[in-house]
Amino acid sequence: MENIVLHKAETRGNANHGWLNAYHSFSFASWYNPERIQFGALRVLNDDTIAGGMGFGTHPHDNMEIITIPLEGDLAHKDSMGNTEIIKNGDIQVMSAGTGVQHSEFNPNADDQTKLLQIWLFPNKRNVTPRYQQITLDVADRHNKLSQILSPNADDEGVWIHQDAWFHMGNFDAGIATTYKLKKEGNGVYAFILKGNVTINGQELNTRDAMGISDFETLNIKANTDAEFLLMEIPMNY
Repeated sequence: MENIVLHKAETRGNANHGWLNAYHSFSFASWYNPERIQFGALRVLNDDTIAGGMGFGTHPHDNMEIITIPLEGDLAHKDSMGNTEIIKNGDIQVMSAGTGVQHSEFNPNADDQTKLLQIWLFPNKRNVTPRYQQITLDVADRHNKLSQILSPNADDEGVWIHQDAWFHMGNFDAGIATTYKLKKEGNGVYAFILKGNVTINGQELNTRDAMGISDFETLNIKANTDAEFLLMEIPMNY
């Protein structure tokens, strides 16, 4: 029997610091909801808008897989592994924090805001050597189909992480439908709608709504309007 949790956009936590307007799908920083700690291995899904010239100072992480998906504008990244990069819409970046890493992220443009998703997954092994990966994807590959952007396998499409997780993004025209089959038995999927109206297994979702679903085999997905969305398949035993 399908097990579904529904997270409507307006039920997310929100912290507006002026320079940062952050929406939290799961408990984060000062926002705590005991019913919203995690969904399986998915611990954090932050929907951030960073004002021009502002950003996060250097801070530490360990034993977490950290995925950044820029949606608009640029994000400058610097870390203790020696990486200094700019990531932008169409890119995806991952850091395996492992034994520990420090990094900073800021908006290098004084006049334009930066929008991004930052996602944290628990890893399937602890204390790995920290690593950094960034690739540029062809957004056109997502038109009316699901395009894989992350997997556990370095040889697969997209970035790879230390977890049996697969991420796909789709940019669908109104009326387009597709199906998604689990890659690994026992996993679940957390679907996040970036824009538009989408029905997944009979549940209608609007912009910034999300749904976690487990104990299923196939997702039936239909875009009711032009829509963009992210599917995150992750292990549930966390």
